[in-house]
Amino acid sequence: MDSLFPPTRIPDEGAPEYLARLNPEQRAAIETTDGPLLVLAGAGTGKTRVLTTRFAHILLSGRARPNQILAVTFTNKAAREMRERIGALLGAPVEGLWLGTFHSLCARMLRRHAEYVGLTSSFTILDTDDQIRLLKQVIEPRRIDTKRWPPQGIMGVIQRWKDRGLTPDRVSDAEDCDFADGKCRAIYADYQKRLIQLNACDFGDLMLHMTEIMRTHPDVLAQYHRFFRYILVDEYQDTNTIQYLWLRLLAQRGDGRANICCVGDDDQSIYSWRGAEVENILRFERDFPGAKVVRLERNYRSTRQILGAASGLIAHNEERLGKTLQPGREDAEGEKVRVVAVWDSDDEARMVCEEVERLRNDGHSLAECAILVRAGFQTRAFEERLITIGLPYRVVGGLRFYERAEIRDALAYMRVLNQPSDDLAFERIINVPRRGIGATGLQKLHLHARARDIPLTAAVLELLADGAIKGRAREHLATLMRCFGQCREDLPREGHVVVVERLLEDSGYLDMWKADKSPDAPGRLDNLKELVRALADFENLGGFLEHVALVMETEENAGNERLNIMTLHGAKGLEFDTVFLPGWEEGVFPSQRTLDEGGMKGLEEERRLAYVGITRARLRAIISHAANRRIYGNWQSSIPSRFVEELPDEHIEAVGDSTRARHNGAMRTPVFGATPFPVVARRRPVTDVATSPTQARKGAFPVGTRVFHQKFGYGTVASAEGSRLEVAFEKAGTKRVIDSFVEQVS
Repeated sequence: MDSLFPPTRIPDEGAPEYLARLNPEQRAAIETTDGPLLVLAGAGTGKTRVLTTRFAHILLSGRARPNQILAVTFTNKAAREMRERIGALLGAPVEGLWLGTFHSLCARMLRRHAEYVGLTSSFTILDTDDQIRLLKQVIEPRRIDTKRWPPQGIMGVIQRWKDRGLTPDRVSDAEDCDFADGKCRAIYADYQKRLIQLNACDFGDLMLHMTEIMRTHPDVLAQYHRFFRYILVDEYQDTNTIQYLWLRLLAQRGDGRANICCVGDDDQSIYSWRGAEVENILRFERDFPGAKVVRLERNYRSTRQILGAASGLIAHNEERLGKTLQPGREDAEGEKVRVVAVWDSDDEARMVCEEVERLRNDGHSLAECAILVRAGFQTRAFEERLITIGLPYRVVGGLRFYERAEIRDALAYMRVLNQPSDDLAFERIINVPRRGIGATGLQKLHLHARARDIPLTAAVLELLADGAIKGRAREHLATLMRCFGQCREDLPREGHVVVVERLLEDSGYLDMWKADKSPDAPGRLDNLKELVRALADFENLGGFLEHVALVMETEENAGNERLNIMTLHGAKGLEFDTVFLPGWEEGVFPSQRTLDEGGMKGLEEERRLAYVGITRARLRAIISHAANRRIYGNWQSSIPSRFVEELPDEHIEAVGDSTRARHNGAMRTPVFGATPFPVVARRRPVTDVATSPTQARKGAFPVGTRVFHQKFGYGTVASAEGSRLEVAFEKAGTKRVIDSFVEQVS
């Protein structure tokens, strides 16, 4: 859908119908057919309409035949949509188009020229599993420690080199020194040789091979120069290095004519983590001297207030070409962007869900509402609240929190800890991480357990005692069983939050993800932290596991009428009537990890992500930030995101105490600072925590202090170690608690 508010234009009687109702900027982008053209298409400005109409205009004006236009998209869905729209404009299906994703077009080209890289036209494209299996075969002779340097991590390095257009001979010594003991380049070379021997290539090879062929064989490049009269590129801001090199080779013809049109928005470049280079769009005019730039700034999606807030925020970025979105309709005034300050993440979930219920009662569709989070772990609080109140929802582009593989694994560890006879749970985690237990070893355990009529855990203990388990498996299983035994012993004394955290650590499960070099590994660790955080809401481990079982059994019978929950990255290209943007706090958004790793470039990308989030909204956008977040059972004070302060006052409505929070200079942290926030109790103080946070209470509870806990009542501190207290409660007995959950009493 191009817009909520379709443009109202006075038809141009002398223009073809497909041009008559376009605005002047859209029409200029379509009718500028010769020479390089950059179309800076802001959010909701009709980018897809311009791209497809330009394609049809070139055909209808007789400038080229269908097979003489190269049109490149990023997704198969976008390619299908373009094909359908072009057919609708032309009034008939179009055959023979060179229209598709970068990789599909390169695969088509490579079939024609495979012999130049030692392949035949029938080469196989390996999937991810086959790639890893092949890489393991290559790694084995080199005696690489795969625990320290897992194959997935090595594959990630190789693919990043391919995305940058680096063949093995172009990888420098400096780039090869910090992974796999400096052997990664050699592994890359061996891997490529094996691919050729198998007449196969991986996904990254499709573009790398074609770029190398065109670079080293001028006759092939000249053939494509003659073949393609026009090049159209969608989402140019998301191109990586190899895509940029491939396009530049095709566009920079020997006759000096570069009929390339790139459509994109530098303010929506949010994929650097997967190799995208915003510099590609920023240097377009340097790459193609004399290029024309057309700015599409009339937004037909959002209200004036939403656009004003988004434009004011993105204006703080320095690395941008510059444009300001304006509403496409004069009557699109709308309500101001709400900025809501809440006490904690639970209050935030409650506030959002109550607003969703109110909108639904007013007749608004749940499908037109979306909660956009910065990180996947944020979804849990919203999911549980929605389940509690019975509102149907979907997690778009990912699994529900408790369905994620790492969460299921961790829950299996907890189930075995809670109930040693849970064979299904034990079978899931016995070899996660790998402990040398193959199918034969597992079968042996099952046979012994059935013969003795005992659980698998008891069978393991008996076989270990008898010496029936040998080698690496014996050592690892003995460690695992000791870990479970010690944790069960500590559970009554130390509490389930502390013990589960230790179980995941000592079992090697957390180390497995810490060693994983794949891009999603940090997110999985964040999810595990959130899972441990959730334990603190329950009196004991059994109660938590029962709650999770009930949550996972919840039936969904609402059809498509569901609230949408997704990450900000996953929301790009989508639009909704109402958008909720929770978690706008320093360290959450902008992400502290991104700031630490990317510096100022990372900060600017985070700000572009915020801009994308706001511009997903058609009618209303609601931003929220919490004064406290709980991490591993500790309530920690938070400060509003710098992005909240950067929103223009005239376009926002502050709710709660956000006005003072936004302008409290004392609350600000250094741009890239990682100063820990003070720990505070989850108890509403008289003063506003958002403007005057409680200081950390280190050492505030010496032995003998009388304290009060909301669940356990009155007690006396028996010992203190850091933030952990051992308290002798009058009615609940001795418990280990976090100091932020108690208060001193006289």
